[in-house]
Amino acid sequence: MEDRKRAKWPAILLGLMLIIAGLALAIGGGKLLSLGGSAYYLIAGIAIVTSGVLLALRKGAALWLYALVLFATLGWALWEVGLDWWQLVPRVAIPCLIGIVLLLPWWRKPLDSRGGSMALGLAVIASIGVALASQLDDPATVEGTLDTQRSDHQEAVNPAQVAGDDWPAYGGTNAGTHYSSLDQITPDNIGELEEVWRIQTGDEAGPNAPPEITNQNTPLKVNDSLYICTSHSRAMSLDPETGETNWSFDPEISTMGAEDFSGWAHMTCRGLAYYDAGSYAESDNANTAGNGRVLELFNNRDDFAIDPAFLLTWTAGRATANNIAPRMPSAADVMCPRRLYLPTADARLIALNADTGERCEAFGDDGEVDLTRNIGDFDPGGYYSTSPPTVTENLIILGGHVTDNSSTDEPSGVIRAFDVHTGELVWNWDSGNPHHTEPLDAGETYTRNSPNVWAPISVDEDLGMVYLPMGNATPDQYGANRSANDETYSAGLVALDLKLGQVEWVYQFVHHDLWDMDTPAQPVLIDLATENGTQPAVVQPTKQGSLYVLNRETGEPIVPIEEVPAPLGAVEGDWTAETQPRSELNLLPEPLTESDMWGATPFDQMMCRIQFNSLRYKGQYTPPSLEGSIVYPGNVGVMNWGGVAVDPERQALFTGAKYLAFVSTLVPREEVEEGQGSASEQGLQVNAGAPYAVKLGPLLSVLGLPCQAPSWGDVAGIDLQEAEVVWKHRNGTTRDSMPFDLPIGFEVGVPALGGPLTTGGGVSFLSGTLDQYLRGYDITTGEELFKARLPAGGQATPMTYTGEDGRQYVVVTAGGHGTFGTQMGDYVIGYALPE
Repeated sequence: MEDRKRAKWPAILLGLMLIIAGLALAIGGGKLLSLGGSAYYLIAGIAIVTSGVLLALRKGAALWLYALVLFATLGWALWEVGLDWWQLVPRVAIPCLIGIVLLLPWWRKPLDSRGGSMALGLAVIASIGVALASQLDDPATVEGTLDTQRSDHQEAVNPAQVAGDDWPAYGGTNAGTHYSSLDQITPDNIGELEEVWRIQTGDEAGPNAPPEITNQNTPLKVNDSLYICTSHSRAMSLDPETGETNWSFDPEISTMGAEDFSGWAHMTCRGLAYYDAGSYAESDNANTAGNGRVLELFNNRDDFAIDPAFLLTWTAGRATANNIAPRMPSAADVMCPRRLYLPTADARLIALNADTGERCEAFGDDGEVDLTRNIGDFDPGGYYSTSPPTVTENLIILGGHVTDNSSTDEPSGVIRAFDVHTGELVWNWDSGNPHHTEPLDAGETYTRNSPNVWAPISVDEDLGMVYLPMGNATPDQYGANRSANDETYSAGLVALDLKLGQVEWVYQFVHHDLWDMDTPAQPVLIDLATENGTQPAVVQPTKQGSLYVLNRETGEPIVPIEEVPAPLGAVEGDWTAETQPRSELNLLPEPLTESDMWGATPFDQMMCRIQFNSLRYKGQYTPPSLEGSIVYPGNVGVMNWGGVAVDPERQALFTGAKYLAFVSTLVPREEVEEGQGSASEQGLQVNAGAPYAVKLGPLLSVLGLPCQAPSWGDVAGIDLQEAEVVWKHRNGTTRDSMPFDLPIGFEVGVPALGGPLTTGGGVSFLSGTLDQYLRGYDITTGEELFKARLPAGGQATPMTYTGEDGRQYVVVTAGGHGTFGTQMGDYVIGYALPE
């Protein structure tokens, strides 16, 4: 009798657990059904409750009924998502596990149902069989092979689009290709790469750091040195072979009147810019003899026996050709022939002697230019250049970050070009006043709130054109009061004349942007072989997933762009465009459906389905709304500031792509309490001056996981001549995103913030994933060939160069990202093949 009582309790306890689980599914399923969603959860919940009751009563029918539930669940899952392993997991894994538990002797034997046991066993076997079958193919993967040689691309590759032994600019060159011709590292030997040096800069995020403090620096390698900058705008010169510090410079950035930096939205330094007067003098054919003399002077800094008449004649001639005022170079100029330009977080531009780290005193005011001139008022940290300037023969060109969604009275997004020698302002282009490019007088202010350029700028010096990836007028989610100029120049690509700053052409990628789809990455300049011959192309990566390929001389599309219908129904007072431009070449995901909602269990998946059906979603470009709208792809983009890497020889493109849905909810002004608001780009954005604030954030489950199914991050290889995605693979694991520390993670494909690098050796690198790795890939197939564990988040772009020892080095910054949630640090790490 006692044994029978003891045998009763396991069945009762498991039955109660099934009843509770079934009730949760039934209640949530009823809510979901009322919203027009799937009936499965309600039906399955009722059946599981009934099975639990039967189990508690020790009825054999419990096994029969649960077998039916498991078979039905399996059939429903296959009908919804097919053999997609990661989609099957939340639907089938836990129901199958419960089935296995029910088959254990402690629960099965007291029920005394051989037929029920067999039926449930078959359901479990079928579930396991489907799980095994789903391993044979990944529907998120595109398999293919890029051409290793382009026999139809006979013209020599433009040297302005290729980095070699050095890496002299943020994107390798001013063309922004992120490509190096170095070929020492290949698919055959990349697995032998090893860490050869590691440094810590000492610039770490403190307790009063901004919420989005990051270390996104891409080093420069030139002048036999490696140059880096840190989060707090410090510049350092390193030995390229050892990482040892040659010199460091601290601009001692100001809090700009704030108590500390904690109230700032951002703090970062993505890179420095380099200028070598001797290299331009060497290449200029206008006055060979004169340039040879100047080169001699620049390279012999101890020789100050300068003929003033000669220098004045030489500089006047060059000034006339380049639209800058003649000037007399001083001895201090000759002392700074090789310069670094450092943008600081407190809105200065500082010129440093690249050899010594000392200020170039003749530049601006004691070596610096005040970027707040003519800008007007702004909150501390609300305006500065997060991206490195672009340097040409005579100009330094830069835009600036403007805080999103703070108010309707933010600084101008003006782009300014300064004299590379003196720091004098040569021209300014303000999209709010686009035809007036002459410098403003003291006391005048650029147009408030005009669209800005926060990403790096590209230049074609042969064509004499500057390419601006345009942002938006803030706020991002409400645009009723935008000007005609705002509507013309925002969220697109603008080409300016290099000498005068006048508009040559503009192409807009989002009409009346209400989704923060500003153009986030450096335009890539490549000479592209087409059916109509080789064309000067510009490739623009975007958050919305399109890769727009235009003729960079005319702005005409090379790859067709279609105006596709877009959802209407903006909030009262605002409006939406009826169509939006979409390139035929894109990495755009399919629109979301309820069946795309995901979770770790059936319960959080059901809650995500309820969220999905409670929010507004009519596909891409669903307008923001009071009830909340799903923005997919979200405002972190398919592609963001890291951009893409293009091999001009292969005419191939390598990139990361991320897929995260966000929710945008408008909040009427009268419902916003004073003092509310987030310092980061998530949470409540106050939008002072607009009739609505906005709540922004990713679409997450109650467990904090993305509500849409993985993959959340891929790598892709694209044939630019054919405008075709040749291969695409999941990229990255959950290792550093789980609540517990494990040495491995699930290969779901995770988001990446950081740019790619590709090389003449046929290998590409990417480090920006949520898990802390630098990865190397075969660009031909996309196969991951190399993975190195990083001590912190690698939200930066790797670069490569040749050292004095003849080895090819790959260097990456591992400093983390405050709002991306990765481990913070202050590391710069170099890799090379064994000697």
